[in-house]
Amino acid sequence: MTAMTQTKPQASEAKDALKALLAPRSIAILGASSDFRKVSGRPVKHLLDKGYKGRIYPVNPRADMIGPLKAYPSVAAIDDEIDLAIIVLPASEVLNCVRELGAKGVPVAVIFSSGFSELGDAGRKYEQDVVAAAREGGVRLCGPNCLGLINSFDSVLATFSQYADSDTPSGPIGFVTQSGAFGTAIAALARRRGLGLGYFVNTGNEADLTFSEIMGEVIRDPRIKMGAGYIEGLKGGEDFVALAEQAMVAGKPLVMTKVGRLGAGARAAASHTGSLAGDDVVFDGVVRQHGIIRARNEEHMLDIAEVMSCCKLPEGNGIGLLTQSGGAGVLMADRAQEVGLSVPVLQPETQAALQKVIPGFGAVGNPVDVTGQFVADPNLLLESVKLMLADPNVDVGIVWFQLMEAHVEKLVKVLVEVRDQVTKPFVVCWVAAPEAGVLALRNEGIAVLRGAEPAVDAVAALVQYAEMRRKWLARREDRKAIKLPKLDLPSKGVISTMDGVKLLDQCGIAHVPTVLATSADEAAQAANKLGYPVVLKIESPDILHKTEAGGVMLRLTDEAKVRQAFETIIANAKKYKPDARLHGVVVQAMASGDTEFVIGLQNDPVFGPVIMAGLGGVLIEVLRDVVFRKVPLCEGEAADMLDALHGKAVLAGVRGRPPVDRKGLVEMICAVSRLGAALGPKLSTLDLNPIMLGEKSATAVDWLMMLDDA
Repeated sequence: MTAMTQTKPQASEAKDALKALLAPRSIAILGASSDFRKVSGRPVKHLLDKGYKGRIYPVNPRADMIGPLKAYPSVAAIDDEIDLAIIVLPASEVLNCVRELGAKGVPVAVIFSSGFSELGDAGRKYEQDVVAAAREGGVRLCGPNCLGLINSFDSVLATFSQYADSDTPSGPIGFVTQSGAFGTAIAALARRRGLGLGYFVNTGNEADLTFSEIMGEVIRDPRIKMGAGYIEGLKGGEDFVALAEQAMVAGKPLVMTKVGRLGAGARAAASHTGSLAGDDVVFDGVVRQHGIIRARNEEHMLDIAEVMSCCKLPEGNGIGLLTQSGGAGVLMADRAQEVGLSVPVLQPETQAALQKVIPGFGAVGNPVDVTGQFVADPNLLLESVKLMLADPNVDVGIVWFQLMEAHVEKLVKVLVEVRDQVTKPFVVCWVAAPEAGVLALRNEGIAVLRGAEPAVDAVAALVQYAEMRRKWLARREDRKAIKLPKLDLPSKGVISTMDGVKLLDQCGIAHVPTVLATSADEAAQAANKLGYPVVLKIESPDILHKTEAGGVMLRLTDEAKVRQAFETIIANAKKYKPDARLHGVVVQAMASGDTEFVIGLQNDPVFGPVIMAGLGGVLIEVLRDVVFRKVPLCEGEAADMLDALHGKAVLAGVRGRPPVDRKGLVEMICAVSRLGAALGPKLSTLDLNPIMLGEKSATAVDWLMMLDDA
């Protein structure tokens, strides 16, 4: 039996195994060596050196002792329960090891060994065999091809990582990484910053346990305030969404760095939605929808992690900037506006109070420039920060200064007093800071950033998360109230225009009146009934992009033009694709509206059905101003999609045009999202393009639907 035919363990079993993985009471090391310089000896050394309190069982049939520990010839020879096994053997021996662990009743194993799916088809087949054996024996697997994990709270060092050679300070951040080497580098950077990682876990190939499952267990720990992760590819979109929801409920932010933004995700497809649904753009939309903060790189991720682990959430997006340099203040103000923060002018009362404290050559508007005078009078800095943060339009602050080698103790004392006397969050930006000052502030739980833009970007992430969580909490009941339509589905493949009409009607999606005509006479009759002007379009399952085939004729104003258009369209279609099946021509009333929009559905291989919304028309794939979300959506989530568009100003009315029917558009996005959720795996793709938007209408004009046989 292969891994593909095995079912995943029940949720309760998975939780027990995850607990055993991260907080084991006993650990067996299969292939343990007495040479602590080797990969096979390092886990034993780390566990002993760091003072692991549980029981350690080295397994090596060729040794009596491993360091100070008794060695065992096999797992079966251990007369005790084993929570966690570490496999440090060649790949060829892993399958038998897993079978032995299953027979012993070991719930989980970490596999250091490489030589599996990362090597190609043969390795992938062997990896599947190992997973099948693990499932049969009730063993969960972390890896293979991983460097293990660290639980620094409980001195669990099931790893050979060089990160464990030095101190592994505990702290409120749980870090899970798919990359071993790069993850180690990130962990080392965090340590250098004085950021404590309560957990460090490398998931490797994720043949069994996934990033989402492990991160979910990490953030269950009450000692963890937030999760940070490095992702290269995602397995199990539903698990990832469940992780995001779990983190939101717990109020524990998740910040992720995912690589592969510009990979080969956006491939050609039959629909516009498909061609735009690259892996990364869908991932980006789903994480934003579910309150996960995405970092650009490892330094940005650690900046955000530091700020979020130190600061409470701000109540709005107003930022107060206090500096000893006018230039730094302007730079931060520019960046703040670029990333969507408000830099409010301080209220007259606040400015008047600051003028009594700050030298006359300073500035009190925001940014606040206290000049270098605060070195001589530390109370100046204390009172200035307090006054700025007390302004009702300021929700979060940044305090900027540089160097100050001779005044470290004085500055630290003042900033600790600020922390103790204010209620709003603030961070320090200390450029070219003395190391002693940085360490002292971080020991006090005050975030210290290295530069102006990194500080603003990290604060922007804090504000973004606070806003997302407020919205998420406010919409919980709206999401629970979503009801999916019952659908009468046609067969798989390309869905005809008229069958599409039936589906749109079942879901309450507004569209132009549409009639199928199989002759010029029928086309003329339909046009007379619908009223002029009308549009004619070719109807063929083999011609998906009608305009390219000369299969669309617009603004036909009388019966003679309709008859001629019918003949022309049929002739064009036969010339374009001689073997195409031609079912006739659809006749549609002309829709009113000044703005073209597009809504689409796509079955993403990771997240399942996702919805796309954006400015439409023939330039959609050129402008690429689209947003993706996972379906279904409540109205607030649909409105967020519109606000995320770069061209959102067009919807509000430009160059004399009135604003579009935003409420109607939001309702249409929600209706399409419910259609996508109801179709589930049967969905292949759906394009509504264009949708004509008017001041009081949102009407679908053209639709392309394809279903799979699921």
